[in-house]
Amino acid sequence: MTDSFVYLIAGLCLLLAVVLPQALRSLAVSAPMVLVGIGLLIGLLPLSGEFALDPIEDEKVILHVTELTVLVALMGVGLALDRPLRPRERRTWGHWSPTWRLLVVAMPLTIGGIALLGWGVAGLAPAAAILLGAALAPTDPVLASDVQVGGPMLAEDLEELEEGLADEDSDTGARLDEVRFALTSEAGLNDGLAFPFVYLAILVAAGGFGLADSAEWLGWYLVGKIAIGVAVGVGAGWLLGKIAFRSSRPSLRLAEQGEPLLALAALLASYGAAELAGGYGFLAVFTCAMAMRASERKHDYHRSMHEVIERLERLLTLAVLLFLGIATTRGLLSDLTWTGALVGVAVIFVIRPLAGLVSLSVRLRRKDLPGGLDVGDRLAVAFFGVRGVGSLYYLAYAAGEAEFEDLPWLWSTVAFTIVLSVLVHGITAKPALDRVDRRRGAQGPGLAESRRTEER
Repeated sequence: MTDSFVYLIAGLCLLLAVVLPQALRSLAVSAPMVLVGIGLLIGLLPLSGEFALDPIEDEKVILHVTELTVLVALMGVGLALDRPLRPRERRTWGHWSPTWRLLVVAMPLTIGGIALLGWGVAGLAPAAAILLGAALAPTDPVLASDVQVGGPMLAEDLEELEEGLADEDSDTGARLDEVRFALTSEAGLNDGLAFPFVYLAILVAAGGFGLADSAEWLGWYLVGKIAIGVAVGVGAGWLLGKIAFRSSRPSLRLAEQGEPLLALAALLASYGAAELAGGYGFLAVFTCAMAMRASERKHDYHRSMHEVIERLERLLTLAVLLFLGIATTRGLLSDLTWTGALVGVAVIFVIRPLAGLVSLSVRLRRKDLPGGLDVGDRLAVAFFGVRGVGSLYYLAYAAGEAEFEDLPWLWSTVAFTIVLSVLVHGITAKPALDRVDRRRGAQGPGLAESRRTEER
């Protein structure tokens, strides 16, 4: 009986994964909202205990499932970004201006704001407060798909985009989808950049944090491991791109064969190599995808790889959200207090929006240039900092590395914040971004970069 119930639920869930994206396209309801809701209902069924995961007892399962889900999402995000980043060309750094602002300014402000709230209002120990900030600060690459760009564009559209980016005297900036690009690129990079602060929480929890520990954290965890992760990712992406597109042996030119599983091989290889080298694997996967994309930007092979990654991401997201919903009904929120609920509400409605606005409003780039944001764009980017699967991963990872006080409270608070984010951002994403699109469309036909979003 129990096994039959498991197969029935699994089959219905797979059917949902296929049907939901199309069925909800015209509605102001996101697939994550529906999946979490279904999980909540399943959790009420008598046999749902088969699916219920305890964050303390099943820590390793949660760790590895969320880890793989984030990795797949990061590979998809890296392949989906059409706007090039060429380090030797100063102009392209400006095209990514919102991304750098969100990473360098908004993210530390968000971590600090959440940690202070956890420490001052919820009474958390410093280590637990820092971990709470690090876990809830990143914009999630998994659940933020409704506010991100779609898959790689066609070759002719990409050529139009690059011609527009090369001529900054044109009206290209006014016609680009800066909101979705900013949120997508931020989600791709900030999951890896949250790790230094997760390690900071682990180091503080392990004992005294003196001057030597500070130097180690700054030099190794904040700089060294980031540099290694980026270097491994770029190197792996360059090598795999060279083999797939320009190998002297036809059997190795996978792009000509259209074999999309190279994306999975690249994901696993870059992550494993970066972790073995001591770097941040999340950054390595994202930069590997970007380097592969840069090796032959206009080839349709990238679309094939992205389609495989997108389908795998959809299935993994389905599983995570259903388990989250089931666990929520089965007691995951049992340790939630009013202070935890306050933290979650503050993250969604106050801390992230204010930090985002501050980062995007200092020394503004002209809104008619690529990378420039008008007032409406800044408000949208600041608000849609979706919290999700990455937060669960960071909490599970830190819990396995050190002893944290109030760990059940942390799990309840993080879960509550994710569910609240799914609900709030799921309801508001479509109408808000439709308004952004209409405002941009009033300035003239948009470039292909903005038209791809209909594919989701």
